[in-house]
Parts: sequence; structure tokens; C-alpha cells
Amino acid sequence: MSDAASWSDKLKRMALFAEIVDSGSISAAARRVGSTPSALSQQLRLLEQSLGLVLLHRSTRRITLTEAGERYYPACAAMVAQARSADSALERLRDEPEGELRLAAPIGFGELLATALEPLRRHPRLRLHLLLDDTPIDLIAERVDLALRAGQMPDSSLVARSLGSLPRQLCAAPRYLAERGWPQHPRDLAQHDWLGLPPRQGSVEVLELAGPQGERETVRLQARVLASQVLALQAMAEAGWGIQVAVAEDARQAMAHGTLVPVLPGWTLGPVPVFAVTPTRDELPAKVRHTLAALQAHFATHPGGSRVRD
Repeated sequence: MSDAASWSDKLKRMALFAEIVDSGSISAAARRVGSTPSALSQQLRLLEQSLGLVLLHRSTRRITLTEAGERYYPACAAMVAQARSADSALERLRDEPEGELRLAAPIGFGELLATALEPLRRHPRLRLHLLLDDTPIDLIAERVDLALRAGQMPDSSLVARSLGSLPRQLCAAPRYLAERGWPQHPRDLAQHDWLGLPPRQGSVEVLELAGPQGERETVRLQARVLASQVLALQAMAEAGWGIQVAVAEDARQAMAHGTLVPVLPGWTLGPVPVFAVTPTRDELPAKVRHTLAALQAHFATHPGGSRVRD
């Protein structure tokens, strides 16, 4: 038998010895641990043999500690107490959100998170660390517990759970449209300056739009300006550099203030799907489970990102 296995058996017997002493008899201890008196007696004998000392004087009615047992018992009892304390700490981690939650999301999701995660304020032991960046970060390297990703998920070892979707809208600054004219049909977009995020494949952005009568148009656009962050792209749009496709959550305030206005309002783009991503499929701690539940409740209440149209 290996040293590790030998120690594992010995630790179990030490715990049983402490249980026998705490229970007052072998029979009572057997009932508490779901075993039989004969099995516990055998484990106790094996422990005493390994020590070369007798720990208990046994009689039909009672047990008493020997001098060796009196010296040995406190350490065994402390070991059991420490093990129970460790279990209790993990139970709190499993059932009550606590510690630091590292959550990654696109920059424009800040306001959505502030609203969606409001239920987590009821858990004072939980601390939030938001990592907001439009460039996806390495969840493992950055110790991210949960990430929000917008758009189609590439194949990976990450675990993605669908939350819902957010609407998209073509928009531009009024000054740009006053200078270059208002597009009346998706085909007109080819005559305009286009602002976009770097495409995942190739250098051309492909848009599929649905018209008011159910017609569909596919438009391929070469961007004049590419930016890796949505806020920078939106700033360029508000400054009059061209037309962009904005997730409504990102552009809501600009649209409300009139610094951006809808382009081709009768035509719609498909919504962008939103996923909650975790590094593994392992059992999730309470802080992640509660955060997922809050996000799912938010998207269920506002399907399709309807809240951002307020």
C-alpha cells in the first residue's frame, strides 16, 4: 500500500476514534456514521495497532480513554473540526455569493450590467470586478469567472449559454447626412462612407437587411474607418465620418440626444445574439450562478433588448 493510501486510511480511523469518544460508545458512534459497531471496533483496533498503543478501555457499558488516548484525542478532534470548517466554507461559497466576481463584457454593456446585476447588491460579501473591452480577452489568463459576448460564437472550449439578443440600427450624425444625403434604399449605402469593427473574415462587411414589405437585401461594404472599440467608432460617427451599425444598447443615449439618427428606419437588421461564457463546464460557484440568473432574468424581461428602445 502506498504512503498516501496508508495516510488516508489512518486519517479516517483518527476521525472515527474522535467520533467514538464524542458519542460516548462505539454503538452510538456507529449509528451516527451509518456503520456497524463491529466495523468501527475493527477500525479502532487497526489504528491502535499502527500506533502500538491502546487508546480506549472498552466494556459492555462504557468506554474510557487511556493515557495515550487522552493525549491523542485532542489532535484527532481538532482535525475533524478543521475538516468540518473547510466544508462549511465551501458550502458558503456554493450557496452564498461571496468573494470577487471577475466579469468581462464589451464596453457598451456597462449600463446594461448596472441594471441587470442590481439583484446582486443584496449580497454584501460579493465584490464585482468588471473588465470592459470590445476585444475578447483570454478568460483563463485573466481569471475571468464569466464573460458576455455579442455575436456568433466561434468554436472553442469555452461554454456559452444563450441569454438573448440586442437590436441593431444603422445610424449616422445629422451633419453627415445633410452633407452626403439620406440613403433611401440599402443599395445607396455603397455610395456612403462606412464605419465598422474589424470583420472576422476578410475586409468586407456583409449586411442583410429586411424591408417593410418583407423584401431582403444583402449589401457588401468596404469600411473607410475601422476601430477595435465601439466607443471610438461611435465617436467617429457622431463627428460625421460616416454610417455605422450600432447595437442599440451602445447608441441609445446618442440617439436620444440626437447626435445620431436612424438611417433607413424602415429596414431592419437581424439582432446580435448575446452569450454568457464560462471557462469550463465544472460546477459553478454561487457568485457565478447568481450572476447568470440575474442576467437571464434581465433578458427574459426585456426580450430582444427591448429595454434599449425606451
